[in-house]
Order: sequence, then structure tokens, then C-alpha cells
Amino acid sequence: MISRMSHATIYVTNQDQALEFYRDKLGFKVITDVTMDGGFRWLTVSPENQSNFEIILMEPKPGFMFEEEACNQLLSLITGGKLGAGVFNTHNCQATYEELSAKGVEFLSPPAQRPYGIEAIFKDNSGNWFSLTQHEED
Repeated sequence: MISRMSHATIYVTNQDQALEFYRDKLGFKVITDVTMDGGFRWLTVSPENQSNFEIILMEPKPGFMFEEEACNQLLSLITGGKLGAGVFNTHNCQATYEELSAKGVEFLSPPAQRPYGIEAIFKDNSGNWFSLTQHEED
């Protein structure tokens, strides 16, 4: 049986820029940053308090997992803001919104009350969008 999920992928347009965003603006720690055979870069980050889960910041490139046409299609979806990449939780959505806004994170919507809690929407520097959520019990 599967016991847990350890990694998830976020496709990015530039791994160096993504690293700066996730590390310097969101405060994630770098878990792995190695270049493998064929120039493939394995880059993973994790929220500071969740080291048992890694986010793979993968730049779609022809040859490893994708053909060139698939890379172009994926990059078009990312930069067009068509891919929602996940939900991040916080204990104080307003304070986190203010902190990240001050660091230059672009929000698509400020914190607002929703049926499930308080939510703000932001995007990374590749165009992926995320929900920042404070649940009622937090």
C-alpha cells in the first residue's frame, strides 16, 4: 500500500528564477539542487515546517520527459496563468498576504472570506497560481 506522497511537481519557465521566488520570497528551503545526466536539473524545495514533502521545480525541456511540442504547450499554459499549482495554508492569511506583498509577490486577489476560511490568490514568477488559505480552525 502507498503510505504517503513525498514529491509533487510545479512546472516553471526558469529554474533559477523559480528558486529565487520560492526560496527568497516564500521562504522555502532548498532540499536538492543537482544537475544530472543530459543537463537535467533536479531542484526541490519545501516549506520550512514540512520537510517530509518536496516540491519539484521542473523546467519542461525537450528530450527528458517531453517532446518539443509538448514543452511549448506546457510553457504556454504556465505563462498564460492557466495552471493552478496548489494550495498553501497559513495561520494568518492577512499577515502572510502583507508579508508576501511587501516582498513583491503578485496577488490576484486579496484575502477574502470564503465558506472554507479566508483565501487570497497569488502567482509565482512563472505564472502558476496558488491559493493561500487560512482555515476557520487555524
